[in-house]
Formats: sequence, C-alpha cells, structure tokens
Amino acid sequence: MVNVKEIVDGIFYVGASDRRLGRFENMFPVPDGMSYNNYVIKDEKSVLFDTADNAVCEQFVENVKACAGDKLDYLVVLHMEPDHASTLLSILKEYPSVTVVGNVQTFKFMEQFFPETATINKMVVKEGDSLNTGAHNFKFIAAPMVHWPEVLFAYDEKTGALFSADAFGTFGAIDGSVFADDYDFDGKELAEYRRYYSNIVGKYGCQVQAVLKKAAGLDVKYILPLHGPVWRKDIKKLIDKYDLWSRYEAEDDGAVVIYSSMYGHTQSAATLVAAKLSEASGKNVEVYDASGVDVSYLIAEVFRCKKVVIFSPTYNMGIYPAIESFISHMEALTVQNKIFALGQNGTWAPSSGKLMACRLKELGNCTVLDNVLTIKSALHPGDEEMVDEFVKQIL
Repeated sequence: MVNVKEIVDGIFYVGASDRRLGRFENMFPVPDGMSYNNYVIKDEKSVLFDTADNAVCEQFVENVKACAGDKLDYLVVLHMEPDHASTLLSILKEYPSVTVVGNVQTFKFMEQFFPETATINKMVVKEGDSLNTGAHNFKFIAAPMVHWPEVLFAYDEKTGALFSADAFGTFGAIDGSVFADDYDFDGKELAEYRRYYSNIVGKYGCQVQAVLKKAAGLDVKYILPLHGPVWRKDIKKLIDKYDLWSRYEAEDDGAVVIYSSMYGHTQSAATLVAAKLSEASGKNVEVYDASGVDVSYLIAEVFRCKKVVIFSPTYNMGIYPAIESFISHMEALTVQNKIFALGQNGTWAPSSGKLMACRLKELGNCTVLDNVLTIKSALHPGDEEMVDEFVKQIL
C-alpha cells in the first residue's frame, strides 16, 4: 500500500522503514529498526532525491511510482552508501531516461557498485551548482566526509528545505508521523540521535564544522535527512547539538562509569565509585558493563559526558578484552576533550591501568588523572579512604 506524505509545497516523503533489521551496517543494534528516507519533488520537472536499501525496495518503488507517475526527470544522488543506493538499478529500470545527478566522486563510486551505470544519462555537479525544476531551485553544497567523500547537501531556495544526506539523522524506524516535532526529542529520541552521530559521523568533527559554517548562511526551515524524521520546528536545537558534538564538547560536566568484571569484584568497585560520585555531585551517574552493552552505547555516553571513569581487570597481563575494544573505538573515532579516571584490578600483577593510560593520553586534548584506583583482588572496608581519594580527584 502506498505511503506518501507531503512535507511542503510539492516536496513529498516517499521513504520506508525496516523494522526487522537487527543491526545497522551489521554492527550497531537498532532495536527500533531503521528508516530509509527519500523525497520526490513534483514541479515542471520531477526529481527523486536518493534511493534506498534493498530491504525496503518494494515499498520504496511503489511510493515513488505513485508520487512521480510515469515520468521522472532527475534522480539526485546525495550519498552513494549502499543503504541509500542499493535500489538504484530498480529506479533506472522504471525510469530508463532519467538524468542522474551527482558529483565526480558519486559516479566513480556508482560504477564501482554498478558497472552498468557507465552509460546512463548524467549531470555532474559541484559546490555552488544548481538544479532548477521550475518553482524550485536546488543549490548543491559539498559535504565531503560527512561521512563519505562524495556527500552532497541540497538546499531548496523556495522552501528553505535542506536535504542533508546522512547528517542530522538517527537510528530507528519512522512511526506514524514523519515529523520530528511529533516525537519526544529531549526525552526518548536524543540518546539515539547522539548514538547515531557519535558512531556514524563522530570521527569527522572538523568536516561537520565546515559544513555547519556553510549552512549558517542559509535560511533553513526544514531538514530532510536520509534517516529519521523530518525537522520543521526547533531546528536550532538539532544544529546546536551537532555543533557541540562536532567540537567534541560534552553536553554536561557529569561522569559516566564503564567497567568490565570477571567475577564481580571490579564491578563492585565501579558501582561504589558511581554511588559516591552521585552522592557528592548531586547528579545521577550512569554505569555500564562493557562486556554486556554494545560499544556504540558506550561511545555515545563518552560524547555526552566530560568525565569518563573506566575500570578494567588485568587479563593476560593486558587490558580486559571488552575494555580494550572500547578504547580502540574511542581511538578510531578520535575522541577529544575528556577527563579519564582509571581503576585496575589484579590478584598478583595489576597493570591494566598503566596500559589504558598510555593509550588514552594519545587522544586529543584528553587528561588522564594520575591517581589510578588499584584493587588487589577485591575491595575491603579498609580501602574506603583510598576510594574516597579517587572520587575526590574526579570531582
């Protein structure tokens, strides 16, 4: 059944959601599924912005045909990643005379995925070029490495709609409404926007800052991302979050405690520290078991908080594997501007603290506190003063 929604003045949402998907990119848990957004412009010339993942091909093509009819003039490819381009050939089959719009890098990637596209009708665009469809005029903005090198944004000068590719998106399927203001952003949704940004785009803060500077000169009234709902209200709230995250600045001065534990003793220490931090600061302190929580959630918490407390047992004279993986992800995403406090455990030769510190000190503008909380097998009542001193330095 066709499911199409008009966003504004001839711009229609024709996307679809996959609620069966368990892991996005076969990596990130998506308990609420994933949306794949596409937009049709009905004007003197008709336009489709991007295609979709194969998982939603049937619904997507049905929506496009119902909205665009028998003739499609342009297919604009803002992003060639397979979750947005897998159904490209399906659209070309329905509309063989369509002109495909993209930049030089777009078509290079396109032919790598689909060699048969070498002979299609092409319109090569670059930063500052425009596509006029009659009443609408779409100006292209280069957004390299947000988060692939070929990425383009498109700004409609008529409506103020910004087609933002993967930027400003989120995990999760679209529910009954396609508009973000019908969702609880500050409550439920913010955590998933943060997890999406920090894991998908987080490495490219400098590039996001560059695009935000370009967008600052535009009168943006709508944001149309390729994942998640469309923004038409409180747009500054979302842009401000992107500005904060892309500068690697914490949302608050709070702390998060992340640990792994083999037999429960390291967990006990981490929980005690979290309780003391919470009592002293008057704020809740979230606690995560890195062995049981997907690392994407841990990364999102690192982006949220200023202070990160990590506890690791010593394992094979090294860092416990789950914590080692967590640190590797922080390194890959170039985490910056954090304060780290470390706890280590070991029955005969605790050494994970020193090993963690060596790696974390290499992150940009990060501080590793000198006082490492060292546990010899388990904490005991006589260790409370040591724990209090550890908490005091974090505060």
